[in-house]
Amino acid sequence: MPVITEIEDLRRIYKRRVPKMFYDYCESGSWSEQTFRENLSDFEQIYLRQRVAIDMTGRSTASQMIGQDVAMPVALAPVGMTGMQHADGEIHAARAAGKFGVPYCLSTMSICSIEDVAENTDAPFWLQVYTMKDDDYTQRLFDRARAAKCSAAVITVDLQMLGQRHKDIKNGLSAPPKLTAKSIADMSWRVPWGLEMLRTKRRFFGNIVGHAKGVGDASSLSDWTHHNFDQGLNWDRIREFRRMWDGPLIIKGIMDPRDALEACNVGADAIVVSNHGGRQLDGALSSIRALGPIMDAVGDRIEVHLDSGVRSGQDVLKALAMGAKGCWIGRAYVYGLGAMGERGVSEALRVIHKELDVSMGLCGRTDVRALDRDILMIPRGFSGDWED
Repeated sequence: MPVITEIEDLRRIYKRRVPKMFYDYCESGSWSEQTFRENLSDFEQIYLRQRVAIDMTGRSTASQMIGQDVAMPVALAPVGMTGMQHADGEIHAARAAGKFGVPYCLSTMSICSIEDVAENTDAPFWLQVYTMKDDDYTQRLFDRARAAKCSAAVITVDLQMLGQRHKDIKNGLSAPPKLTAKSIADMSWRVPWGLEMLRTKRRFFGNIVGHAKGVGDASSLSDWTHHNFDQGLNWDRIREFRRMWDGPLIIKGIMDPRDALEACNVGADAIVVSNHGGRQLDGALSSIRALGPIMDAVGDRIEVHLDSGVRSGQDVLKALAMGAKGCWIGRAYVYGLGAMGERGVSEALRVIHKELDVSMGLCGRTDVRALDRDILMIPRGFSGDWED
């Protein structure tokens, strides 16, 4: 077992172990990748205020996210094709999250199905749902989630059309992946990864193949996904999804205060301030820059979480101090998963928890639920002062 002290340690192992097309799928953004980069660099512009001679014993990172007790206010975000980063990846990630005491969110575009994860894990998990035109499929997806005792549904609203990701196109990464001589050659020397993939029966999109009309195998999947992402999505349509699902509902992909207020009006229980990890609209603000104005707009009307760019416990601390009630991590846990499966996800969570706990103490705070902006030094104009 290598010594893991930071998330970057896991990324380096992950890069060596996983085929390039899947590494690039994780570690890239759309177009010039400006937003992808600034999701990280903008966190660095916020400084923490160190305090001394304050009793920091008895610290607690325990909190709640949408009424669910959590060991720390961090959730594993939905990531498509996680089961290609490591065989049965969604199951491994859900197990690690359950053991640690944080929520796991399964993507619609997962390799393992809702039923696969439910049968192989103990803790309830969340299900992320894309806004598809096919109402029959969407309703049955919600029904399957209910039968699997999923504890929340997450509607992703920022993927009506796909932002262009240059590396994915060049690698032939699509749904399903298009294998080329180059990608096959790359996979052939990733021996541990390949042996694990050979041993599993789960290699296709388990929530779609065999469940959507006309999608009986991987070859028919591409056409179905191309025609079913709903570019006509509007807030009335989201109200229809609200009626399809009677449990806790989270809307993910909010970057503007006006949209945050609309999410309040449709009856969502929480929103996720997210730019899809910089994979959709390049040139958009980082999520951490967008957080402040959204918090000012919604106040206590709705629970606010943050996603995109979170790579450390200090990032979590900064977002919580700015008002978020939780953070979602995607790439940070995928690095761990690709590096060493369930154990790697557990390591990613351990690293983030330790960074959060120690940094909170050094800021003179002992309760993660009572953080505020007093522990931060935020540059003037960080969240706005733009021309109309």
